[in-house]
Amino acid sequence: MGERSGEGSRSRRELLTELTALAGLGASEALLPAAPVAAQGTAHQAMGTRVGDAADSTAVVWCRITSAATRNNQGVVVSGRVNRQAPARVTVPVDQLEGACPGAAGRVRLRYAPNPELRDARTTPWADVSEREDFLHHFLLENLQPGTTYHYVSEATGPGGTRAASTVRGRFATAPRPSSTAPVRFCVMTCQGYHDRGHPDGHAIYPAMLRLDPHFTCLTGDLVYYDSNEPQAVTPRLARYHWERMFSLPRLVEFTRSVGTYWLKDDHDTLSDDSAPGAVMGDFTFAEGQRIFRQQAPMRPGPAYRTFRWGRDLQIWLTDGRDYRSPKTMPDGPQKTIWGRVQKEWFQRTVRESDAAWKVLVSPTPLVGPDRPQKNDNHSNRGYQHEGDELRAWLRTHVPDNFFVVCGDRHWQYHSVHPDTGLHEFSAGPASDEHAGGTPGHDPRIHRFHRVLGGFLSVSVGRTGEKPTIRFEHRDVTGQVVYTFEK
Repeated sequence: MGERSGEGSRSRRELLTELTALAGLGASEALLPAAPVAAQGTAHQAMGTRVGDAADSTAVVWCRITSAATRNNQGVVVSGRVNRQAPARVTVPVDQLEGACPGAAGRVRLRYAPNPELRDARTTPWADVSEREDFLHHFLLENLQPGTTYHYVSEATGPGGTRAASTVRGRFATAPRPSSTAPVRFCVMTCQGYHDRGHPDGHAIYPAMLRLDPHFTCLTGDLVYYDSNEPQAVTPRLARYHWERMFSLPRLVEFTRSVGTYWLKDDHDTLSDDSAPGAVMGDFTFAEGQRIFRQQAPMRPGPAYRTFRWGRDLQIWLTDGRDYRSPKTMPDGPQKTIWGRVQKEWFQRTVRESDAAWKVLVSPTPLVGPDRPQKNDNHSNRGYQHEGDELRAWLRTHVPDNFFVVCGDRHWQYHSVHPDTGLHEFSAGPASDEHAGGTPGHDPRIHRFHRVLGGFLSVSVGRTGEKPTIRFEHRDVTGQVVYTFEK
């Protein structure tokens, strides 16, 4: 019961088969840093590891073999914002760009246990990786203990090898049983520009979030900017380079191997601004963007929308705003959608079924806003007002008191309350101060909090006596609390 899916339960064989397909979509030790040992072949892990979609008994671990132990820090720098009239030209092989992490063929496996010494560790079989799946693999771990911190080591070796050439240690937490009243803390972030990161090693929010020791973190989209951060991703190889460059930054490597995550995509990390199915940017298509995101994100098989239960008092919903979207140029009305019919039916059914004390929707884009009047790509805009009104009215009727929205996409922080339905929404804000801006301004009719700077959101669920409590804290990029709402 730890996780409920829009597609129901599936067999272990089906899950493993689909995970393999998604990886290629075509076919406390103080978390010690990676340490090379005697090996066969050259196999490094410059991008670390990622753990995603942890439920009470399952999790997905992402591993990738690279040809070098570190990112290409001495490569050719192509950075800054894209000049639409004269985008930068890449005149060298992508592997020679600053931050590139070329992949390498080989094998990976995991050893994992609910103790830092890895006593009685379970070991996966070796998994072969090659260029076809971008030299990466998703491990589906099953039969885990609920409410437990797991420690693991990712081992990589060359083709046919049987001894580790490199290792990366990490940890993650599984969700507690639905009957548990143990406290839960999680963080939410969004919108990280590479040139706006504020520090050579990566955004300050990552060590700040790590200091809070959250049970998990939601990454809500725009994790890379294919279209507006140079070099523009006009080919699939350049798109993968954006992920290599961003997620090989030391602060991000440290974070993703230390905390379980849930990943959502938005427009810029699928293809381009406000993009929908069928869009193209150079030789890079929307469908390829969907495929690459599923490679990069440690996600379970199945739809990108999903829900997870974290004990008696918390259930989260993660929705997808790109796969089923109507073009924004389509006239608004009953047929125009961001979520699509099947996702809406799944959402309403699972929300009705849930007996969690607090229900939190983590959305890539806002349902309340307000947004800028010239924008036309989310449920707080006129362009999708019909579906936005439909969803807000349904929530007012079915979950009026214990449902909240946390959203990404907006480059400012806010707590808004919809004036007609009373729906509360919290915008996590951009990942750095340098990336902040674009707000329509403070609206006293809607805003309880409004701040045009970077940071993240932390959410804590616990109990005061027998009464469930939930606390939302907007934090700045260093982790300092700048606003609190508790219920």
